[in-house]
Amino acid sequence: MGIEVKYPILFLLLIPAVLIVFLFIRNHRGKGNEKFWIAVLRLFIFSLLIIALTIPQVVLPVKGQTVVFLADRSASIGTNEEALAWIENSISHSKNDDQFAVAAFGKNAVLEQNLGRNREAINEFNGMADDSQSNLEAGLQFAASLIPRESSGRIVLMTDGNETEGESLEAAAVLKNRNIEIDHVPLRTAAGDDVSISELNVPPSIYLGEEAPITIEVTSNIAKEADIRLSVNHKEVLKETVQVNEGKNVYTFTHKADTTGLTVYKAEIAADRDAYSENNTLHSVVNVKGTPKVLIVQGEEAGDIANLLKGSGLDTDTVIPEKLPTVLSGYLQYQSIIFNNVPATVISEKQMILMEKAVKEFGTGFIMFGGEESFGLGGYFKTPIEKLLPVNMDIKGKKEMPSLGLVLVMDRSGSMAGNKIELAKEAAARSVELLREEDTLGFIAFDDRPWEILETKPLKDKKKAIEKIKSITPGGGTEIFTSLEQAYNELEDLQLQRKHIILLTDGQSATNGDYELLIESGKEKNITLSTVALGQDADRGLLEELAGMGSGRFYDVTDSSVIPSILSRETVMATRTYIEDNPFYPSIQPYPDWSSLFEKGVPEMNAYIASTAKPRAQVPLLSEKKDPVLAEWQYGMGWTAAFTSDISGKWSGEWASWEKWPSFINQLVTKTLPQYESEPYRVDVENKDGSTVLRLESAASITLPIETSIVSETGEQVEANMRLTAPGKYEALMPESAGMYFLNIKQTDQNGNDQIHQTGFTIPYSEEYLQKGTNKEHLKSLSKMTGGKELASGEEAFRPLKKPASTKQPISEWLLLAAFLFFFSEIAVRRFGLTGLAAGILKKNRKVKEKPDVPMKIPKLKASRKKTSPSDQVPVKLLGEIPIKETSEKTKTKKPNRLKPASEPSPKEKEERMKRLLDAKNRKK
Repeated sequence: MGIEVKYPILFLLLIPAVLIVFLFIRNHRGKGNEKFWIAVLRLFIFSLLIIALTIPQVVLPVKGQTVVFLADRSASIGTNEEALAWIENSISHSKNDDQFAVAAFGKNAVLEQNLGRNREAINEFNGMADDSQSNLEAGLQFAASLIPRESSGRIVLMTDGNETEGESLEAAAVLKNRNIEIDHVPLRTAAGDDVSISELNVPPSIYLGEEAPITIEVTSNIAKEADIRLSVNHKEVLKETVQVNEGKNVYTFTHKADTTGLTVYKAEIAADRDAYSENNTLHSVVNVKGTPKVLIVQGEEAGDIANLLKGSGLDTDTVIPEKLPTVLSGYLQYQSIIFNNVPATVISEKQMILMEKAVKEFGTGFIMFGGEESFGLGGYFKTPIEKLLPVNMDIKGKKEMPSLGLVLVMDRSGSMAGNKIELAKEAAARSVELLREEDTLGFIAFDDRPWEILETKPLKDKKKAIEKIKSITPGGGTEIFTSLEQAYNELEDLQLQRKHIILLTDGQSATNGDYELLIESGKEKNITLSTVALGQDADRGLLEELAGMGSGRFYDVTDSSVIPSILSRETVMATRTYIEDNPFYPSIQPYPDWSSLFEKGVPEMNAYIASTAKPRAQVPLLSEKKDPVLAEWQYGMGWTAAFTSDISGKWSGEWASWEKWPSFINQLVTKTLPQYESEPYRVDVENKDGSTVLRLESAASITLPIETSIVSETGEQVEANMRLTAPGKYEALMPESAGMYFLNIKQTDQNGNDQIHQTGFTIPYSEEYLQKGTNKEHLKSLSKMTGGKELASGEEAFRPLKKPASTKQPISEWLLLAAFLFFFSEIAVRRFGLTGLAAGILKKNRKVKEKPDVPMKIPKLKASRKKTSPSDQVPVKLLGEIPIKETSEKTKTKKPNRLKPASEPSPKEKEERMKRLLDAKNRKK
């Protein structure tokens, strides 16, 4: 048993209460004992009231444990024999005072057995649980509601840990505040071979005659053969038997659109002994439109793109850059714009702004091909065109080298003595020879602290710098972080286009700092980092991680003789010009929409323009130096691409004679074609907090009202209230049934004309039908948050709680009653005083013993010598009221009573007279 209070901070009110009582004692002029008794009573009253305000409660322990067994009944679990066996085994170890309940959950939560001390467990689940989802949050909330509100308890969660709806960690945080522990029992997922279609990707909008790329992703938990079927408008157009491997498998197909309008693509997979049929089908809706139009902007000797696009079914217009439109409508009539080796010096700023708006706001595509007058060499640095492209330009002007800041951070500890340090000094000297005099160079040598050999500033005297580097001698220990931090500090505020650090060490740092924060802060200042691990004792793991975070390269060196080559290479890469003209084979990155085209490799390429991919860009082709050769990204409503080699074959080499070269150009151009018509809408479907949300977004951010109707594939009308959430953005809650839906959008423009737009979308099957295995990490997180654990045996379910269950009885009412009783006592002491109160109590007790019912008589008045009759006897009034004997009319008129004034006294006179009478009465006593 104990006492706890709900608002302990209110105890601070005792401070002003004590102050008030102290001031009362100091300023009150009453008698000493009475004054202090009144002060004590008041302080006690204040204390009782303040304690009552804190809501004190008597905590009484509860015998036994309260346990709720919560079982997962979703489809991923299958049969529930394992959970039932656990419940039965646990209950067999319960004590007489223990009580338990059984609940289950899927999409919803149900009660299987009420809370009680029944010693028998259920032998099967009978509740109506929807197995299409796993909502752990709903299950935990329901189980917690079965535990008495003011009592702690335990929930034994039996599940595979995979939740498809809700946020169970948020529910666990609430249970933690209620002192409810969550123990977990990991259950095995339903056994069985399962093959599923996890993704179907088709462009949402294509054109008549276009070869549409179709990507089907298949997920399997076993290797086996399966049949893939593809249907268009319920007509099978492809059937292929494939070998499915365990894990994710990506298959790419193409289909030439042969009909216009909304077209439904359906992908199916069939395999023997498949666990779930619900995950074998996915749909996609495509809007097939008429022939698109492309604007080609190019100069002389840039290659003929229009000829390459003849077989694609696209209409093209070719213009020189000087003839570009000067109004927005001149660009909106095209679905894509191609710049082929076009210099920025012949295009006005206004024209660039118009093209950027067409891409971002209206979904027009954009492609830039390389050449000597393109990208950074063409003058596009910090222009609107650079803004919309997926790559950054570093310099303006032709064959111009970027300004460079280079800092070498070299280990000079004792372990570097001998050949290592001599080779390192020679390598640094060679790097100095490669730099220009206007480049910035710094050199820091470190042992147990940094030593600044060369101050970081423009390199004016190469010979003197080399002499200082060669004067370095070995030192003491190894401490990396401080030296690296100094290098970053020296570079971060310099106004340079390229800033690079090279770190070389053969040991491990004696201390560790926050490298990640340092490097991330440096990356914001455009600082990169490469590292060199020299010898067996170097901290390879740390150095490799630093190079990865610093967007540089890591070198693991076992032979110190290669150090000069490494530093020379790093310096050359930091100072390289923009034309990279060493023949190479581009590196293919794993992007499914390009995999079929590059499945047999790619030809050799002669040259490209060096650039840097933006963080969100996709880079399907990389050079040997990890520069982007082909980069793509979504910019606003449009899709843009950058191919850093040329079209003519001068730079692209064997690509121009490659048999798939026309297909490559065609696919690159068609990927940039917009997904909308004149008033484009983007449709997205998202599962949010267990609800399917349909979102519409207009490219033009228009705020005109729209009317929508949604019809399922079977022709049923779907009730969904589309509401405006932001300019041009709408949202509606959808039914959670998986399937195909068609959306009709009606919009009235400012002129009263109706515009109709049609599209479609699909709600995929629940993730419940995907094989994921047991998510033990999530279960451990739930238990750790609430102080529970994974149960190894059934008897642990009824072990004592970390905070035992108890009931709480508030006592504020009793404290308030006591405060009022003492309040009335304080009034009595103030009114009668301690002596008068005690005397009155004693006198009353004496009268009760002698003659309790005899009234007090009034003495005779001196003005009359008559004997008083019994009728003249009246009781004494309170507060000293003086009884006056009744007289005859004659007496009243001829001889007025001396105690009664001749005229009616004023209220003030009455008050003064009353005070005198009271004082007289007190003196008699």
